[in-house]
Formats: sequence, C-alpha cells, structure tokens
Amino acid sequence: MRTITLRKVPTEVMRRILERAREKDLSLAKAVVSLLEDRLGLNSQTQEHSHHDLDHLSGSWSKDEADDFSGFLAEQRSIDDESWK
Repeated sequence: MRTITLRKVPTEVMRRILERAREKDLSLAKAVVSLLEDRLGLNSQTQEHSHHDLDHLSGSWSKDEADDFSGFLAEQRSIDDESWK
C-alpha cells in the first residue's frame, strides 16, 4: 500500500474530513481513505460495512430489564416436544 502526503488542504475539506473521522470514529488517514472510496464508488464493493446505528442503545437497559429479556428469549428458544409429535 502506498502513502501520500496532502498539503494545503482547504479549510472546508479539512472540516469535512474531521467530521467523517468523528462520525465514524476513524483516524484522519482512515477518514480520508473512506471519503475517497465513497467518491470513487468503491466502499460497497471492497469494504465490509460496520454498522453503528444502534450504538446509542448499547448498555441502556438495567440489569433487571436485561434479565427479563434473556428470560423471554430462553422461552422462545425452547422446543415443545408435544408440538412435534
């Protein structure tokens, strides 16, 4: 993989790079590559996408809510042998 150095990056371009880096929790270099891939139409073809659209929900349940949910899942995953006869 080759390395490039960018000089005299316009203020608005730098702002957008920083914005992408913050949004996707990327380094500046990865944000620049990500923007280039998007512009060149390569992102969907070459990269496995990582989704973060539900991150704000992570850890939002109390212990009791999480235990209740796990109980409900366990009920759904159990097999009623009588139903299969």
